[in-house]
Amino acid sequence: MATLKEIRNRITSVNSTMQITSAMMMVSSAKLKRAQNSIQKLRPYSEKMQELLTHITSSIDEDYGSEYKDREEIKKVLLVVITSNRGLAGAFNSTVVKAVKKLIDTTYKGIQVDILTIGKKGNDLLSKTCSINENHSELWDSLNFKNTSEISEKLIDKFIQGEYDKIDLVYNSFKNVVVQLLKVEQFLPLQLDKEEISAKIHSDYIFESSKKEILEKLIPNTLKIQLYKAVLDSNAAEHGARMSAMQSATDNAKSLKNQLVISYNKARQASITNELIEIVSGAQALES
Repeated sequence: MATLKEIRNRITSVNSTMQITSAMMMVSSAKLKRAQNSIQKLRPYSEKMQELLTHITSSIDEDYGSEYKDREEIKKVLLVVITSNRGLAGAFNSTVVKAVKKLIDTTYKGIQVDILTIGKKGNDLLSKTCSINENHSELWDSLNFKNTSEISEKLIDKFIQGEYDKIDLVYNSFKNVVVQLLKVEQFLPLQLDKEEISAKIHSDYIFESSKKEILEKLIPNTLKIQLYKAVLDSNAAEHGARMSAMQSATDNAKSLKNQLVISYNKARQASITNELIEIVSGAQALES
């Protein structure tokens, strides 16, 4: 049985851990709020740009923008894997890594798959079993549209030049603090839901420049927004996952502390009882 001193030391250690996890939970909560604001502001803009792009491409008779469209055969795929630079976020990173490995073994079995990582954790986990072509973990040190756009431009160039026939984004999307949704999202070739374009939407736009001139800038910008949205989504999901993990760790620490306090009280009571027994026994020995 542990001594009183050992139990006191464990209680002190658990208290320290609880203070750390509680502080990390509050920090993650503040960061999550900022991340949520960013993604909520971007989503309507992203949806409207996608809607506009679909409308324009559906109303052009010529096969304009064919360099962004489906290839006859998929021979080489690039997976853009978005994870975090830091851990202590539960299964946040491992979920994405498992999904990537499953894609390679099933969906893209027999096809050459290259990997581009955004995030140290994904890079570290995947590099043990896969070959990483590029790593852009530095993006998390300065997350903004400009830096994300530079990566998007590289991806677009690789696709147009025929280096890849398909590019997918693999990441966790934020639903709420407890739930993160794994997403495998096609980046290129373009996916346009032309059936969703109604006559009402068509009447929403008046074009001063030609539609082709607009498309020259709209397609790359829409793709840049798509990657930026995925990165912001992953950022919010990461903070939600870490907040949830730290909340769970804090609760577990409280539970363990309560158990240790009970053990300490029992041990102290037993120690006092033993001391009383020794005193009584000593007194009886003196009387006899």
